[in-house]
Amino acid sequence: MRFDKFTLKAQEVIQTSQQLAERFNHQQIEPEHLVIAILEQTEGVIPSLLGKIGVDQRRLMESFEAALEKTPRVSGSGVGQAYISPRSKAVLDKAFAEAEQMKDEFVSLEHILLAVTGEKEGEAARLLVVAGITRDMILKALVDIRGGQRITDQNPEDKYQALERFSQDLTAIASKGDLDPVIGRDDEIRRIVQVLSRRTKNNPVLIGEPGVGKTAIVEGLAQRIVQGDIPETLKDKRVVALDMGALVAGAKYRGEFEDRLKAVLKEVIDAHGQIIL
Repeated sequence: MRFDKFTLKAQEVIQTSQQLAERFNHQQIEPEHLVIAILEQTEGVIPSLLGKIGVDQRRLMESFEAALEKTPRVSGSGVGQAYISPRSKAVLDKAFAEAEQMKDEFVSLEHILLAVTGEKEGEAARLLVVAGITRDMILKALVDIRGGQRITDQNPEDKYQALERFSQDLTAIASKGDLDPVIGRDDEIRRIVQVLSRRTKNNPVLIGEPGVGKTAIVEGLAQRIVQGDIPETLKDKRVVALDMGALVAGAKYRGEFEDRLKAVLKEVIDAHGQIIL
């Protein structure tokens, strides 16, 4: 089994599951350990996937922990490093097959979870079904999360729904009436509308000291789009503000920030002019 063909988060999960087995004094790493390690992920595809299925992640983890409490423990001087059980090996082998079937180059957490749902023995598959997590539900949720994206590197999770995760939709906020009114900025907003309406050289740049009202001008544009007080060329466009804090947060692997930014820009390009970033 080639661990270099797992994504970084999948490798983390396998390491965590080993630590979990040793903490419970279990000799072998079972699929139940793998699932708990997956559920401990607070970022990436898993929270989004479970959210779309409508699963309470905390409650599901508690049910798996209760199952582990019933698993026989080993003790004494002969206890060594936990190793992968035949069941877990079969699950990971099946995860490779799932990745191949989905034309992904690396095995990710969703592949492991799919493989666990296909288990014929043990508690893991049964507990997932009880929680409403089936193969069909996972695949359906993945369509919304991944779209047509394939896994081509070891850190694919940052590319899923990147625009939603790393930005704020100002038009959506304006439509709820949550933006403050913009007073005395009509000339600047009108000028931005003129620049955006050009066929070429249509990227307005707002320059000024912090606190002079650059963001307020953009919020004013979003409000006008919602109110329909703009030219036909800008109707139904979305004004999206990039959240640099979210974009940088948690970027611990080399090139992770750049990958996130590229994913955001790809979504903007794929929107074919509907998004003003």
